[in-house]
Amino acid sequence: MREDAAMAAPTVRLHLLDAPTLQALVDGDLERARAAAGVALPDAFLQDTWLWTLRLGQLIGEPGDAPWLVRAVVVGDEEVVGHAGFHGPPDERGMVEVGYRIVPTHRRRGYARAALAELLAFARANGARVARASISPDNAPSLALAASFGFVRTGEQMDEIDGLELQFERQV
Repeated sequence: MREDAAMAAPTVRLHLLDAPTLQALVDGDLERARAAAGVALPDAFLQDTWLWTLRLGQLIGEPGDAPWLVRAVVVGDEEVVGHAGFHGPPDERGMVEVGYRIVPTHRRRGYARAALAELLAFARANGARVARASISPDNAPSLALAASFGFVRTGEQMDEIDGLELQFERQV
């Protein structure tokens, strides 16, 4: 990672979201999810039911993968500004795919940059060798963020949910 990318980012903490939290989010019960998580999850988390359903299924199928799945992006003691994680643990080549979403009211403050820096540090410390980011060609802020971290375009794919995505990778 370039040093200027790390220096511009605020401090965030990535708080693991466990099965009871994900189940409450799948159920649309934000108060139960907040209680289970121990942090004030934002109302916007109820818009990502597809993600919580997917990650809950992964967590139930492979409980040991939990650290690689989804975390709340926390600023300060408990303000949650988004979520970040990986699509799963490293594959056979040591590759992990990063994902992050900052709640619209908290965007353009450096939280995605800080979350990505934390994800890459976790990946490096836990044996991953390559990080991938798949980004919509229309998502200029994420494209710029990936470039600032040294991600290089390696291809493209059609995602069932998001449509066309450009793929970028870098060594961790």
